[in-house]
Amino acid sequence: MTAADGTSITGATLTDIATNGIWGSGLTVSPSVVDVSRALAAALQGRAGGALPSELSELADDVRQKASINFPSIVASDGVRLSAFSIKLNDSSPHPVVIVPAGWSPYGWLPFLYAYLTLAQRGYHVLAYTPRGIGDPALPSTSEGTVDVAGPRDWADGSTVIDYAQEYLDPSRIGFLGESYGSGISQLVAAHDPEARVSAVVALSTWGNLATSLYSNGTRHLAAVQALIDFTGGPLEEKFDAETQQILTDFLSGQNLDDVVAWGTERSPESYVDTTNDRGIPTFVSNTWHESLFPAGQVIDAFTRLTVPKRLNMWIGDHGAPEGPGLAGLPTGLPFPGLRVPMREAYDWLDHHLLGVDNDVPTWTEVNNQVMFTYQTGPVPGGTRLITVPAHREPRPAWDDVTTGSETWYLSATRGTGDGALAETPTTGWERDFTAGELTAATAMDVILQTGQQEWFGNPKTYDPAKFERSQLLVWSTGPLTGQGGVARRIRGTATVHLTVRSTADATTLVAYLFDIAPDGTARIITHEPYTASDPAPDLDSTISWQLQPAAYDLPDDHRLALVVNSRDELYSFTGEDGSTTTISSPSRNEARVELPLG
Repeated sequence: MTAADGTSITGATLTDIATNGIWGSGLTVSPSVVDVSRALAAALQGRAGGALPSELSELADDVRQKASINFPSIVASDGVRLSAFSIKLNDSSPHPVVIVPAGWSPYGWLPFLYAYLTLAQRGYHVLAYTPRGIGDPALPSTSEGTVDVAGPRDWADGSTVIDYAQEYLDPSRIGFLGESYGSGISQLVAAHDPEARVSAVVALSTWGNLATSLYSNGTRHLAAVQALIDFTGGPLEEKFDAETQQILTDFLSGQNLDDVVAWGTERSPESYVDTTNDRGIPTFVSNTWHESLFPAGQVIDAFTRLTVPKRLNMWIGDHGAPEGPGLAGLPTGLPFPGLRVPMREAYDWLDHHLLGVDNDVPTWTEVNNQVMFTYQTGPVPGGTRLITVPAHREPRPAWDDVTTGSETWYLSATRGTGDGALAETPTTGWERDFTAGELTAATAMDVILQTGQQEWFGNPKTYDPAKFERSQLLVWSTGPLTGQGGVARRIRGTATVHLTVRSTADATTLVAYLFDIAPDGTARIITHEPYTASDPAPDLDSTISWQLQPAAYDLPDDHRLALVVNSRDELYSFTGEDGSTTTISSPSRNEARVELPLG
Protein backbone atom coordinates (compact mmCIF):
# COMPACT_ATOMS: atom_id res chain seq x y z
CA MET A 1 0.00 0.00 0.00
CA THR A 2 1.37 3.38 -1.01
CA ALA A 3 0.22 6.84 -0.06
CA ALA A 4 -0.05 9.73 -2.51
CA ASP A 5 3.45 10.88 -1.61
CA GLY A 6 4.92 7.43 -2.31
CA THR A 7 5.05 6.33 1.32
CA SER A 8 4.40 2.63 1.89
CA ILE A 9 2.31 1.93 5.01
CA THR A 10 2.01 -1.70 6.10
CA GLY A 11 1.62 -3.68 9.25
CA ALA A 12 5.41 -3.75 9.38
CA THR A 13 5.43 0.07 9.66
CA LEU A 14 3.20 -0.11 12.72
CA THR A 15 5.19 -2.99 14.14
CA ASP A 16 8.31 -0.85 13.85
CA ILE A 17 6.66 1.84 16.01
CA ALA A 18 5.46 -0.77 18.50
CA THR A 19 8.86 -2.45 18.85
CA ASN A 20 11.28 0.44 18.37
CA GLY A 21 9.36 3.52 19.45
CA ILE A 22 9.11 7.05 18.10
CA TRP A 23 12.81 7.96 17.99
CA GLY A 24 14.94 7.13 15.00
CA SER A 25 18.69 7.12 14.65
CA GLY A 26 20.53 10.40 14.92
CA LEU A 27 18.04 11.91 17.38
CA THR A 28 15.19 12.20 14.89
CA VAL A 29 11.54 11.24 14.83
CA SER A 30 11.23 7.72 13.44
CA PRO A 31 10.45 7.71 9.69
CA SER A 32 7.68 5.20 10.43
CA VAL A 33 5.94 7.72 12.68
CA VAL A 34 6.12 10.44 10.03
CA ASP A 35 4.98 8.06 7.28
CA VAL A 36 1.89 6.96 9.23
CA SER A 37 0.90 10.54 10.02
CA ARG A 38 1.33 11.68 6.41
CA ALA A 39 -0.79 8.78 5.19
CA LEU A 40 -3.48 9.59 7.76
CA ALA A 41 -3.45 13.23 6.66
CA ALA A 42 -3.86 12.13 3.05
CA ALA A 43 -6.77 9.86 3.98
CA LEU A 44 -8.50 12.68 5.89
CA GLN A 45 -8.31 14.79 2.75
CA GLY A 46 -9.79 12.01 0.62
CA ARG A 47 -6.47 11.03 -0.93
CA ALA A 48 -4.85 7.58 -0.83
CA GLY A 49 -7.26 6.09 1.69
CA GLY A 50 -6.18 2.63 0.57
CA ALA A 51 -2.63 3.35 1.58
CA LEU A 52 -3.31 2.46 5.20
CA PRO A 53 -3.84 -0.81 7.04
CA SER A 54 -7.56 -1.40 7.48
CA GLU A 55 -7.81 -0.35 11.10
CA LEU A 56 -6.15 3.01 10.50
CA SER A 57 -8.11 3.51 7.31
CA GLU A 58 -11.36 2.88 9.20
CA LEU A 59 -10.27 5.31 11.93
CA ALA A 60 -9.60 8.06 9.40
CA ASP A 61 -12.86 7.36 7.53
CA ASP A 62 -14.90 7.39 10.74
CA VAL A 63 -13.54 10.74 11.86
CA ARG A 64 -13.82 12.21 8.37
CA GLN A 65 -17.49 11.27 8.18
CA LYS A 66 -18.47 12.84 11.49
CA ALA A 67 -16.15 15.81 11.65
CA SER A 68 -14.78 18.73 9.70
CA ILE A 69 -11.02 18.64 9.20
CA ASN A 70 -9.13 21.89 8.82
CA PHE A 71 -5.54 23.10 8.65
CA PRO A 72 -5.85 26.65 10.00
CA SER A 73 -3.20 29.26 10.49
CA ILE A 74 -3.73 30.97 13.84
CA VAL A 75 -2.39 34.53 14.04
CA ALA A 76 -0.67 35.44 17.31
CA SER A 77 -0.95 38.89 18.85
CA ASP A 78 2.32 40.00 17.23
CA GLY A 79 1.34 38.70 13.78
CA VAL A 80 3.25 35.40 13.92
CA ARG A 81 1.30 32.67 12.16
CA LEU A 82 0.98 29.34 13.98
CA SER A 83 0.43 26.21 11.92
CA ALA A 84 -2.49 24.17 13.26
CA PHE A 85 -4.69 21.14 12.65
CA SER A 86 -8.31 20.94 13.82
CA ILE A 87 -11.07 18.37 14.09
CA LYS A 88 -14.57 19.76 14.68
CA LEU A 89 -17.26 17.19 15.48
CA ASN A 90 -20.32 18.09 13.44
CA ASP A 91 -23.19 16.86 15.61
CA SER A 92 -25.23 19.31 17.67
CA SER A 93 -24.08 17.98 21.06
CA PRO A 94 -21.65 20.02 23.15
CA HIS A 95 -18.08 18.71 23.11
CA PRO A 96 -14.95 19.74 24.99
CA VAL A 97 -11.79 20.53 23.05
CA VAL A 98 -8.37 19.06 23.67
CA ILE A 99 -5.66 21.52 22.62
CA VAL A 100 -2.32 19.88 21.79
CA PRO A 101 0.79 22.07 21.55
CA ALA A 102 3.31 20.17 19.44
CA GLY A 103 6.53 18.73 20.75
CA TRP A 104 9.98 20.05 19.92
CA SER A 105 10.70 18.52 16.50
CA PRO A 106 11.12 19.56 12.87
CA TYR A 107 7.67 18.13 12.10
CA GLY A 108 5.58 20.30 14.44
CA TRP A 109 2.09 18.95 15.07
CA LEU A 110 2.30 16.23 12.37
CA PRO A 111 3.73 13.12 14.14
CA PHE A 112 0.79 12.49 16.49
CA LEU A 113 -2.09 12.63 14.03
CA TYR A 114 -3.17 9.19 15.23
CA ALA A 115 -3.70 10.60 18.72
CA TYR A 116 -5.85 13.46 17.41
CA LEU A 117 -8.13 10.98 15.63
CA THR A 118 -8.30 8.84 18.75
CA LEU A 119 -9.37 11.86 20.79
CA ALA A 120 -12.05 12.73 18.23
CA GLN A 121 -13.43 9.20 18.42
CA ARG A 122 -13.71 9.64 22.18
CA GLY A 123 -15.89 12.73 21.77
CA TYR A 124 -13.51 15.70 21.62
CA HIS A 125 -12.95 18.53 19.27
CA VAL A 126 -9.18 18.65 18.70
CA LEU A 127 -6.93 21.61 18.01
CA ALA A 128 -3.23 20.85 17.60
CA TYR A 129 -0.73 23.59 16.86
CA THR A 130 2.99 24.08 16.45
CA PRO A 131 4.53 26.56 18.92
CA ARG A 132 6.24 29.52 17.33
CA GLY A 133 9.56 28.87 15.62
CA ILE A 134 9.32 25.10 15.77
CA GLY A 135 9.68 23.03 12.62
CA ASP A 136 11.45 22.73 9.31
CA PRO A 137 10.54 25.81 7.21
CA ALA A 138 9.93 23.54 4.20
CA LEU A 139 7.03 21.77 5.98
CA PRO A 140 3.48 23.14 6.27
CA SER A 141 3.31 22.04 9.93
CA THR A 142 5.96 24.65 10.83
CA SER A 143 5.10 27.91 12.58
CA GLU A 144 6.57 31.32 11.92
CA GLY A 145 8.70 33.29 14.37
CA THR A 146 11.54 32.29 16.63
CA VAL A 147 11.45 29.68 19.38
CA ASP A 148 10.50 31.19 22.75
CA VAL A 149 11.36 28.00 24.70
CA ALA A 150 8.04 27.98 26.60
CA GLY A 151 8.41 31.64 27.54
CA PRO A 152 5.85 34.45 27.86
CA ARG A 153 5.21 34.64 24.10
CA ASP A 154 4.30 30.93 24.13
CA TRP A 155 1.94 31.50 27.06
CA ALA A 156 0.24 34.32 25.16
CA ASP A 157 0.07 32.18 22.02
CA GLY A 158 -1.66 29.47 24.03
CA SER A 159 -4.35 31.91 25.08
CA THR A 160 -4.73 33.03 21.45
CA VAL A 161 -5.23 29.39 20.46
CA ILE A 162 -7.91 29.11 23.16
CA ASP A 163 -9.60 32.19 21.69
CA TYR A 164 -9.58 30.51 18.28
CA ALA A 165 -10.99 27.29 19.74
CA GLN A 166 -13.83 29.14 21.44
CA GLU A 167 -14.74 31.01 18.26
CA TYR A 168 -14.58 28.15 15.77
CA LEU A 169 -15.24 25.05 17.89
CA ASP A 170 -17.49 26.42 20.66
CA PRO A 171 -16.24 23.84 23.19
CA SER A 172 -18.03 22.95 26.40
CA ARG A 173 -14.70 22.73 28.26
CA ILE A 174 -11.01 23.14 27.44
CA GLY A 175 -8.20 20.73 28.18
CA PHE A 176 -4.56 20.61 27.19
CA LEU A 177 -2.51 17.53 26.33
CA GLY A 178 1.17 17.78 25.53
CA GLU A 179 4.15 15.53 24.99
CA SER A 180 7.63 16.88 25.81
CA TYR A 181 7.82 20.57 24.82
CA GLY A 182 4.05 20.63 24.42
CA SER A 183 3.61 19.31 27.95
CA GLY A 184 5.52 22.18 29.54
CA ILE A 185 3.64 24.71 27.42
CA SER A 186 0.36 23.04 28.42
CA GLN A 187 1.06 23.53 32.13
CA LEU A 188 2.31 27.08 31.63
CA VAL A 189 -0.66 28.17 29.50
CA ALA A 190 -3.06 26.71 32.06
CA ALA A 191 -1.39 28.73 34.79
CA HIS A 192 -1.18 31.97 32.79
CA ASP A 193 -4.34 32.16 30.69
CA PRO A 194 -5.89 35.47 31.84
CA GLU A 195 -9.39 34.01 31.93
CA ALA A 196 -8.40 30.73 33.62
CA ARG A 197 -10.18 28.72 30.92
CA VAL A 198 -8.21 25.45 31.14
CA SER A 199 -10.08 22.67 32.97
CA ALA A 200 -7.52 19.83 32.87
CA VAL A 201 -3.95 19.13 31.79
CA VAL A 202 -2.10 16.01 30.67
CA ALA A 203 1.68 16.55 30.71
CA LEU A 204 3.67 13.65 29.19
CA SER A 205 7.47 13.41 29.42
CA THR A 206 7.37 16.83 30.96
CA TRP A 207 9.45 19.12 33.11
CA GLY A 208 8.66 20.76 36.43
CA ASN A 209 11.71 23.01 36.70
CA LEU A 210 13.50 23.84 33.46
CA ALA A 211 16.41 25.48 35.29
CA THR A 212 17.32 22.37 37.28
CA SER A 213 16.60 20.16 34.27
CA LEU A 214 19.44 21.93 32.48
CA TYR A 215 21.75 22.86 35.35
CA SER A 216 21.87 21.17 38.73
CA ASN A 217 24.51 20.39 41.34
CA GLY A 218 26.76 22.89 39.58
CA THR A 219 26.75 20.76 36.41
CA ARG A 220 25.41 21.68 32.99
CA HIS A 221 23.40 19.08 31.08
CA LEU A 222 25.19 19.79 27.82
CA ALA A 223 24.08 16.85 25.69
CA ALA A 224 20.39 17.50 26.38
CA VAL A 225 20.61 21.17 25.43
CA GLN A 226 22.66 20.47 22.32
CA ALA A 227 20.14 17.83 21.24
CA LEU A 228 17.29 20.32 21.63
CA ILE A 229 19.15 22.98 19.65
CA ASP A 230 19.77 20.47 16.86
CA PHE A 231 16.17 19.26 16.82
CA THR A 232 14.26 22.48 16.02
CA GLY A 233 14.40 22.21 12.24
CA GLY A 234 17.06 24.83 11.59
CA PRO A 235 20.30 26.39 12.85
CA LEU A 236 20.49 28.22 16.16
CA GLU A 237 21.04 31.58 14.42
CA GLU A 238 17.74 31.24 12.52
CA LYS A 239 15.54 29.51 15.10
CA PHE A 240 16.15 31.72 18.17
CA ASP A 241 16.06 35.46 18.75
CA ALA A 242 19.20 37.31 19.86
CA GLU A 243 18.31 37.15 23.56
CA THR A 244 17.73 33.39 23.54
CA GLN A 245 20.80 32.82 21.41
CA GLN A 246 22.82 34.59 24.10
CA ILE A 247 21.27 32.46 26.85
CA LEU A 248 22.06 29.25 24.97
CA THR A 249 25.57 30.40 24.09
CA ASP A 250 26.23 31.33 27.72
CA PHE A 251 24.95 27.95 28.85
CA LEU A 252 27.10 26.01 26.40
CA SER A 253 30.19 28.02 27.37
CA GLY A 254 29.47 28.01 31.12
CA GLN A 255 29.14 31.81 31.35
CA ASN A 256 26.55 34.00 33.13
CA LEU A 257 24.82 30.96 34.59
CA ASP A 258 22.78 33.06 37.02
CA ASP A 259 21.03 34.56 33.97
CA VAL A 260 20.51 31.07 32.55
CA VAL A 261 18.94 29.92 35.82
CA ALA A 262 16.61 32.92 35.93
CA TRP A 263 15.60 32.28 32.32
CA GLY A 264 14.87 28.63 33.06
CA THR A 265 13.02 29.40 36.28
CA GLU A 266 10.64 31.72 34.44
CA ARG A 267 9.80 28.79 32.13
CA SER A 268 9.14 26.31 34.95
CA PRO A 269 5.64 25.10 35.85
CA GLU A 270 6.91 24.74 39.42
CA SER A 271 7.31 28.52 39.59
CA TYR A 272 3.54 28.90 39.15
CA VAL A 273 2.34 25.95 41.19
CA ASP A 274 0.45 28.27 43.56
CA THR A 275 -1.59 29.59 40.62
CA THR A 276 -2.25 26.07 39.38
CA ASN A 277 -3.43 25.14 42.87
CA ASP A 278 -5.60 28.24 43.19
CA ARG A 279 -7.21 27.49 39.85
CA GLY A 280 -7.72 23.84 40.82
CA ILE A 281 -6.47 22.47 37.49
CA PRO A 282 -6.42 18.64 37.56
CA THR A 283 -2.95 17.67 36.37
CA PHE A 284 -1.73 14.33 35.02
CA VAL A 285 2.05 13.92 34.85
CA SER A 286 4.11 11.20 33.18
CA ASN A 287 7.89 10.76 33.26
CA THR A 288 10.59 8.08 33.07
CA TRP A 289 13.26 6.92 35.52
CA HIS A 290 16.14 7.33 33.06
CA GLU A 291 14.87 10.53 31.47
CA SER A 292 17.76 12.25 29.68
CA LEU A 293 16.15 15.63 28.88
CA PHE A 294 14.05 16.38 31.97
CA PRO A 295 15.37 14.19 34.84
CA ALA A 296 12.78 12.67 37.14
CA GLY A 297 13.78 14.43 40.36
CA GLN A 298 12.71 17.92 39.33
CA VAL A 299 9.39 16.62 37.94
CA ILE A 300 8.63 14.84 41.21
CA ASP A 301 9.59 17.91 43.25
CA ALA A 302 7.09 20.03 41.31
CA PHE A 303 4.41 17.32 41.46
CA THR A 304 4.60 17.05 45.24
CA ARG A 305 3.78 20.76 45.56
CA LEU A 306 0.50 20.39 43.68
CA THR A 307 -2.63 20.25 45.82
CA VAL A 308 -5.05 19.79 42.91
CA PRO A 309 -6.39 16.43 41.74
CA LYS A 310 -3.21 14.90 40.37
CA ARG A 311 -1.59 11.76 39.06
CA LEU A 312 2.06 10.82 38.56
CA ASN A 313 2.99 7.83 36.40
CA MET A 314 6.67 6.87 36.42
CA TRP A 315 7.81 4.43 33.74
CA ILE A 316 10.84 2.48 32.64
CA GLY A 317 12.84 4.14 29.88
CA ASP A 318 13.58 7.61 28.57
CA HIS A 319 11.87 10.64 27.13
CA GLY A 320 8.71 9.87 25.15
CA ALA A 321 9.22 6.11 25.09
CA PRO A 322 6.15 5.02 27.11
CA GLU A 323 3.60 7.33 25.48
CA GLY A 324 5.11 7.46 22.00
CA PRO A 325 3.56 4.39 20.33
CA GLY A 326 0.11 5.26 21.65
CA LEU A 327 0.44 8.78 20.27
CA ALA A 328 1.86 7.79 16.91
CA GLY A 329 -0.05 4.64 15.92
CA LEU A 330 -0.71 1.48 17.89
CA PRO A 331 -3.70 -0.48 16.52
CA THR A 332 -5.39 -2.96 18.80
CA GLY A 333 -4.40 -5.99 16.74
CA LEU A 334 -0.71 -5.80 17.60
CA PRO A 335 0.28 -8.09 20.51
CA PHE A 336 2.53 -5.82 22.56
CA PRO A 337 1.39 -5.98 26.19
CA GLY A 338 1.53 -2.84 28.26
CA LEU A 339 2.16 -0.36 25.44
CA ARG A 340 -1.39 0.97 25.46
CA VAL A 341 -1.56 1.69 29.18
CA PRO A 342 0.29 5.05 29.29
CA MET A 343 -2.05 6.74 26.80
CA ARG A 344 -5.15 4.88 27.95
CA GLU A 345 -4.72 6.35 31.42
CA ALA A 346 -4.04 9.81 29.97
CA TYR A 347 -7.26 9.63 27.98
CA ASP A 348 -9.18 8.35 31.01
CA TRP A 349 -7.98 11.43 32.91
CA LEU A 350 -9.35 13.75 30.24
CA ASP A 351 -12.58 11.74 29.93
CA HIS A 352 -13.29 12.16 33.62
CA HIS A 353 -12.39 15.82 33.93
CA LEU A 354 -13.67 17.09 30.57
CA LEU A 355 -16.39 14.67 29.43
CA GLY A 356 -17.62 13.87 32.94
CA VAL A 357 -17.21 10.12 32.39
CA ASP A 358 -17.84 8.06 35.53
CA ASN A 359 -14.65 6.00 35.36
CA ASP A 360 -11.97 4.81 37.79
CA VAL A 361 -10.02 8.08 37.88
CA PRO A 362 -11.38 9.22 41.29
CA THR A 363 -10.13 5.97 42.85
CA TRP A 364 -6.60 6.25 41.46
CA THR A 365 -3.74 6.77 43.83
CA GLU A 366 -1.68 9.91 43.26
CA VAL A 367 1.41 7.91 42.28
CA ASN A 368 1.95 4.72 40.28
CA ASN A 369 5.55 3.59 39.73
CA GLN A 370 6.67 0.97 37.24
CA VAL A 371 9.56 -1.05 38.68
CA MET A 372 12.74 -1.54 36.63
CA PHE A 373 13.21 -4.14 34.96
CA THR A 374 10.53 -6.48 36.21
CA TYR A 375 9.06 -7.37 32.84
CA GLN A 376 9.44 -10.79 31.29
CA THR A 377 10.90 -10.98 27.79
CA GLY A 378 11.49 -13.49 25.04
CA PRO A 379 14.14 -13.54 22.29
CA VAL A 380 13.39 -12.28 18.80
CA PRO A 381 15.51 -12.42 15.62
CA GLY A 382 18.35 -9.92 15.58
CA GLY A 383 19.56 -10.57 19.11
CA THR A 384 17.02 -8.38 20.90
CA ARG A 385 14.14 -9.29 23.18
CA LEU A 386 10.41 -8.60 23.21
CA ILE A 387 8.31 -8.03 26.32
CA THR A 388 5.86 -10.86 26.96
CA VAL A 389 4.69 -9.79 30.44
CA PRO A 390 4.81 -6.07 31.38
CA ALA A 391 6.82 -4.80 34.31
CA HIS A 392 4.78 -4.52 37.47
CA ARG A 393 3.57 -1.22 38.89
CA GLU A 394 3.20 -0.03 42.45
CA PRO A 395 0.39 2.39 43.28
CA ARG A 396 1.08 4.66 46.26
CA PRO A 397 -1.17 7.24 47.96
CA ALA A 398 1.51 9.93 47.59
CA TRP A 399 5.18 10.29 46.73
CA ASP A 400 6.06 10.39 50.43
CA ASP A 401 4.73 6.83 50.68
CA VAL A 402 7.15 5.47 48.06
CA THR A 403 10.08 5.29 50.50
CA THR A 404 9.30 3.50 53.75
CA GLY A 405 12.81 2.93 55.11
CA SER A 406 16.50 3.19 54.34
CA GLU A 407 19.84 1.59 54.93
CA THR A 408 23.36 2.95 54.90
CA TRP A 409 26.25 1.38 53.05
CA TYR A 410 29.71 2.60 54.00
CA LEU A 411 32.56 2.85 51.53
CA SER A 412 35.73 1.02 52.47
CA ALA A 413 39.34 0.92 51.38
CA THR A 414 40.31 -1.49 48.63
CA ARG A 415 40.27 -5.24 49.05
CA GLY A 416 43.99 -5.67 48.48
CA THR A 417 44.60 -4.30 44.98
CA GLY A 418 40.95 -4.54 43.90
CA ASP A 419 37.81 -2.51 44.37
CA GLY A 420 36.45 -1.20 47.62
CA ALA A 421 33.57 -2.72 49.52
CA LEU A 422 30.17 -1.36 50.46
CA ALA A 423 29.91 -2.46 54.08
CA GLU A 424 27.32 -2.24 56.83
CA THR A 425 29.77 -0.70 59.29
CA PRO A 426 31.93 2.39 58.71
CA THR A 427 35.63 2.30 57.99
CA THR A 428 37.74 5.44 58.23
CA GLY A 429 41.23 6.68 57.59
CA TRP A 430 41.56 5.48 54.01
CA GLU A 431 42.04 7.31 50.72
CA ARG A 432 41.52 6.26 47.10
CA ASP A 433 42.23 8.31 43.99
CA PHE A 434 41.73 8.28 40.24
CA THR A 435 42.75 10.36 37.24
CA ALA A 436 40.05 12.80 36.12
CA GLY A 437 39.05 14.03 32.71
CA GLU A 438 38.49 10.97 30.52
CA LEU A 439 35.24 9.31 29.49
CA THR A 440 34.91 5.76 30.78
CA ALA A 441 32.80 2.68 30.11
CA ALA A 442 30.75 3.59 33.18
CA THR A 443 28.22 5.94 31.57
CA ALA A 444 24.56 6.74 32.05
CA MET A 445 23.60 5.80 28.49
CA ASP A 446 25.06 5.29 25.05
CA VAL A 447 22.73 7.66 23.18
CA ILE A 448 20.19 10.19 24.49
CA LEU A 449 16.60 8.94 23.99
CA GLN A 450 17.58 5.72 22.24
CA THR A 451 19.25 3.79 25.07
CA GLY A 452 16.30 4.42 27.38
CA GLN A 453 13.82 3.76 24.61
CA GLN A 454 15.29 0.26 24.32
CA GLU A 455 14.80 -0.17 28.09
CA TRP A 456 11.10 0.47 27.61
CA PHE A 457 10.95 -2.18 24.90
CA GLY A 458 12.69 -4.84 26.98
CA ASN A 459 16.34 -4.36 26.07
CA PRO A 460 18.14 -2.44 28.83
CA LYS A 461 21.81 -1.69 28.31
CA THR A 462 24.17 -4.28 29.77
CA TYR A 463 27.50 -3.20 31.24
CA ASP A 464 30.68 -5.18 31.88
CA PRO A 465 32.11 -3.80 35.15
CA ALA A 466 35.31 -5.79 34.57
CA LYS A 467 36.04 -3.36 31.74
CA PHE A 468 35.55 -0.22 33.83
CA GLU A 469 38.83 1.70 33.71
CA ARG A 470 40.04 1.52 37.32
CA SER A 471 42.66 4.24 36.86
CA GLN A 472 39.91 6.69 35.85
CA LEU A 473 37.15 5.72 38.27
CA LEU A 474 36.52 4.04 41.61
CA VAL A 475 34.25 1.08 42.36
CA TRP A 476 32.73 -0.14 45.63
CA SER A 477 30.35 -3.08 45.83
CA THR A 478 28.52 -5.29 48.30
CA GLY A 479 28.75 -9.03 48.38
CA PRO A 480 25.81 -11.04 47.01
CA LEU A 481 22.63 -9.90 48.76
CA THR A 482 19.48 -11.81 49.64
CA GLY A 483 16.02 -10.80 50.79
CA GLN A 484 12.45 -12.00 50.54
CA GLY A 485 10.51 -13.28 47.57
CA GLY A 486 13.56 -13.38 45.35
CA VAL A 487 14.25 -9.66 45.83
CA ALA A 488 17.33 -8.68 47.81
CA ARG A 489 16.53 -4.94 47.99
CA ARG A 490 13.48 -2.97 46.91
CA ILE A 491 15.10 0.36 46.07
CA ARG A 492 12.39 3.03 46.14
CA GLY A 493 13.06 6.75 46.06
CA THR A 494 16.16 8.90 46.16
CA ALA A 495 19.62 7.66 47.16
CA THR A 496 22.18 10.06 48.64
CA VAL A 497 25.96 9.91 48.26
CA HIS A 498 28.18 11.47 50.95
CA LEU A 499 31.90 11.82 50.16
CA THR A 500 35.00 13.73 51.21
CA VAL A 501 36.83 14.84 48.07
CA ARG A 502 40.16 16.40 47.25
CA SER A 503 41.50 17.40 43.83
CA THR A 504 44.78 18.65 42.47
CA ALA A 505 42.68 21.02 40.33
CA ASP A 506 40.70 24.01 41.59
CA ALA A 507 37.42 22.32 40.61
CA THR A 508 36.21 18.81 40.05
CA THR A 509 33.20 17.06 38.57
CA LEU A 510 32.06 13.76 40.01
CA VAL A 511 29.45 11.43 38.53
CA ALA A 512 28.03 8.76 40.83
CA TYR A 513 26.29 5.66 39.47
CA LEU A 514 24.50 2.81 41.21
CA PHE A 515 24.69 -0.51 39.38
CA ASP A 516 23.08 -3.91 39.83
CA ILE A 517 25.74 -6.57 39.23
CA ALA A 518 24.44 -10.04 38.37
CA PRO A 519 26.15 -13.32 39.35
CA ASP A 520 27.53 -13.62 35.80
CA GLY A 521 29.33 -10.29 36.21
CA THR A 522 27.13 -8.23 33.92
CA ALA A 523 25.47 -5.08 35.23
CA ARG A 524 22.53 -2.78 34.68
CA ILE A 525 22.29 0.83 35.75
CA ILE A 526 19.88 1.77 38.52
CA THR A 527 20.44 5.52 38.78
CA HIS A 528 23.09 8.22 38.62
CA GLU A 529 23.71 11.96 39.06
CA PRO A 530 26.64 14.38 38.63
CA TYR A 531 28.02 16.92 41.08
CA THR A 532 30.55 19.68 40.43
CA ALA A 533 32.56 21.17 43.29
CA SER A 534 34.02 24.44 42.02
CA ASP A 535 34.84 26.28 45.26
CA PRO A 536 37.53 24.25 47.06
CA ALA A 537 41.16 25.25 46.69
CA PRO A 538 43.44 22.57 45.21
CA ASP A 539 44.58 19.82 47.57
CA LEU A 540 42.06 20.67 50.30
CA ASP A 541 39.41 18.22 51.51
CA SER A 542 35.78 19.14 50.87
CA THR A 543 32.82 17.14 52.15
CA ILE A 544 29.87 16.98 49.75
CA SER A 545 26.50 15.24 49.61
CA TRP A 546 24.16 14.97 46.67
CA GLN A 547 21.05 13.08 45.71
CA LEU A 548 20.91 10.68 42.78
CA GLN A 549 17.89 10.52 40.52
CA PRO A 550 14.86 8.73 42.05
CA ALA A 551 14.41 5.08 41.18
CA ALA A 552 12.14 2.09 41.64
CA TYR A 553 14.32 -0.97 41.25
CA ASP A 554 14.18 -4.55 42.48
CA LEU A 555 17.69 -5.89 43.11
CA PRO A 556 17.34 -9.67 42.72
CA ASP A 557 18.70 -12.21 45.19
CA ASP A 558 22.40 -13.02 44.81
CA HIS A 559 23.04 -9.77 42.96
CA ARG A 560 25.47 -7.13 44.21
CA LEU A 561 24.96 -3.39 44.58
CA ALA A 562 27.82 -1.27 43.26
CA LEU A 563 28.71 2.42 43.50
CA VAL A 564 30.93 3.80 40.74
CA VAL A 565 32.39 7.31 40.82
CA ASN A 566 34.13 8.88 37.85
CA SER A 567 34.70 12.42 36.57
CA ARG A 568 33.00 12.56 33.24
CA ASP A 569 29.88 11.49 31.36
CA GLU A 570 28.87 12.42 27.82
CA LEU A 571 25.64 13.92 29.16
CA TYR A 572 27.32 16.59 31.29
CA SER A 573 29.88 19.35 31.47
CA PHE A 574 33.27 18.55 32.97
CA THR A 575 34.81 21.14 35.27
CA GLY A 576 38.39 20.45 36.25
CA GLU A 577 41.64 19.59 34.53
CA ASP A 578 42.35 16.64 32.30
CA GLY A 579 44.90 14.47 34.06
CA SER A 580 44.27 15.94 37.50
CA THR A 581 43.93 13.61 40.48
CA THR A 582 40.71 13.25 42.46
CA THR A 583 40.97 11.67 45.90
CA ILE A 584 38.05 10.30 47.91
CA SER A 585 38.49 9.64 51.62
CA SER A 586 36.52 8.68 54.70
CA PRO A 587 37.54 10.74 57.76
CA SER A 588 36.40 9.87 61.26
CA ARG A 589 32.89 11.14 62.10
CA ASN A 590 32.32 11.96 58.42
CA GLU A 591 32.40 8.53 56.84
CA ALA A 592 31.96 8.04 53.09
CA ARG A 593 28.57 6.40 52.54
CA VAL A 594 25.52 5.78 50.37
CA GLU A 595 22.08 6.13 51.91
CA LEU A 596 19.81 3.74 50.06
CA PRO A 597 16.02 4.30 50.02
CA LEU A 598 13.86 1.22 50.50
CA GLY A 599 10.18 0.61 50.08
